Amino acid sequence: MSLTHLLYLHGFRSSPGSAKARRMAAWASEQAGLTFACPQLPPSPREAMALANELVAGWPADGVAVIGSSLGGFYATSLAERPAHRGWRVAVLNPAVDPARDLARHIGTLTAWHDPELKFEFTAQHVAELAALTPPARLTTPARYYALIAKGDELLDWREMLARYAGCDGEVIAGSDHGLTDFEDHLPGLEKHLLR
Repeated sequence: MSLTHLLYLHGFRSSPGSAKARRMAAWASEQAGLTFACPQLPPSPREAMALANELVAGWPADGVAVIGSSLGGFYATSLAERPAHRGWRVAVLNPAVDPARDLARHIGTLTAWHDPELKFEFTAQHVAELAALTPPARLTTPARYYALIAKGDELLDWREMLARYAGCDGEVIAGSDHGLTDFEDHLPGLEKHLLR
C-alpha cells in the first residue's frame, strides 16, 4: 500500500516551523501525489486532537501515516490507536510517554520555542485533557510503529520511551538530543518505514 497522506504533529511549545517539521514538509513535497498536513496545534490537548481529527476526517483508512515529535508523538499514538486509524503507519520521534505527569509542573504562562513573543497559558485543565487522551498501555500492532529514540534526550527518559514502544521498528541513538539535531542522519530508516 503506497503512502498517500502524511500528518505531522509537532511537540509542546513547538510549531510547523521546527527543523524536523520543515524537513518532513520538504520530503513530502518530493513524493508524487502525497497530501501533507502539519497544523499549528493549540495549547489545549483536547482542541489539538479535535483539529487533528478534523484534518484527517476525509482521509482513507489505508495509505496514511502520522509522525509525532515529543508531545506530538503522544498525540500520534492516541490518534493511531483509534479503531478507524488502525491501518495507519506511525512514527514517533522522542515521544512523550506520560505528558500529564511531565507537564503538570509547567502550568502557567509559557512562550513558544520559535517565537518568544508568542505567549500562551498552560493550565491544570490542559493536564487533565492530556490524562484523558492516554492511549491503551498495549499498542494494538507494534509493527505499525517506528520509534526514533535518543539516549541523549535531555527532557525525556529514553528508557521509558523504549519500554513504551517495545516491539516496534526504529532506532535508538547513542547520543543526540531532544530536538534530534542530527535528524537528517536518521531519515533513511524513517523513510523506509513510511514507504514500505
